[in-house]
Amino acid sequence: MKREVLFNYLRFSGTYTFFRKSIFLILLGFIFMGAFAKPKLASKKQIEMFRNTKTCVVLEDGIHYYNAYIQNAVSKYWKSTEYEFIDKMEFEKRRSDSKYSFLVLMDWIYDNDPAGISYNFITLVLGGSPGTLIQMPELCSIPLSYSNDKNADFEYVIPAVVKFMQMHVRKLESSRLMISFKGMKFYNNKSEFKDKVLLLNKDGMALYVDTPDRIKPVYPYYIKLLSSTEIRDEIASDPSNAIFHFHVGPGENSGAGKCFEMIFDVAGNLYYYNTRKITNEKGDGFNLDDFKKIR
Repeated sequence: MKREVLFNYLRFSGTYTFFRKSIFLILLGFIFMGAFAKPKLASKKQIEMFRNTKTCVVLEDGIHYYNAYIQNAVSKYWKSTEYEFIDKMEFEKRRSDSKYSFLVLMDWIYDNDPAGISYNFITLVLGGSPGTLIQMPELCSIPLSYSNDKNADFEYVIPAVVKFMQMHVRKLESSRLMISFKGMKFYNNKSEFKDKVLLLNKDGMALYVDTPDRIKPVYPYYIKLLSSTEIRDEIASDPSNAIFHFHVGPGENSGAGKCFEMIFDVAGNLYYYNTRKITNEKGDGFNLDDFKKIR
């Protein structure tokens, strides 16, 4: 009886309507929170737990070129834990179990991007969280493409990413604090560039540094401007003196979102990582500022 009186009071006083709207807004916030956030870095204890997990590699639904790339790379280069390939339905069943870790393609808006553009990140997370995907402890996350980019060519970088992720977990064991502050920029080391051949993705270069003649004044070391297919063929022989550029961006005609610039070697070492907001003044692509940072 008391509950009925209280309900009628709330209803007719207008408080009920306010209360109902507030609950709706709170729930709406939880629904969309996954689109505007990313998993938190695993704790030191959780990092240690990774060694004893079985890594489940989550494949995309249907026929997806990512599946072939990740299956091939993991089969050849994943050494840290036992692994298994699973689909998304099995992922939902297992993700709250702490005996598993997961290599999964995540779609999220980077750093609350005001343009609302989403990105595909290949992410290594730990199981055990009963909540949403973004509550799963993160070990490593690398951007692969804009979510709606059907022409993204990341085949050549997948083997290096698979190798890097395993090295990164080991580095987290000793350098978690610095990595939590710097992110992937923790690995930036310009002193190692001058003795290497830098293979640049010609489709990921900014204006005015998109030809050898334009690059030489700002970067005097040896470079090759190649397509992604040519980079893949160039690194197929595992050259020890080559490092290669991987770019994620929306293209020259976009004035919004972010671009990501990475440089790896075939062993999976990360030499350079940078991300920045794209503006009309500073468009997409590896630009003059990037060259200055690695020179």
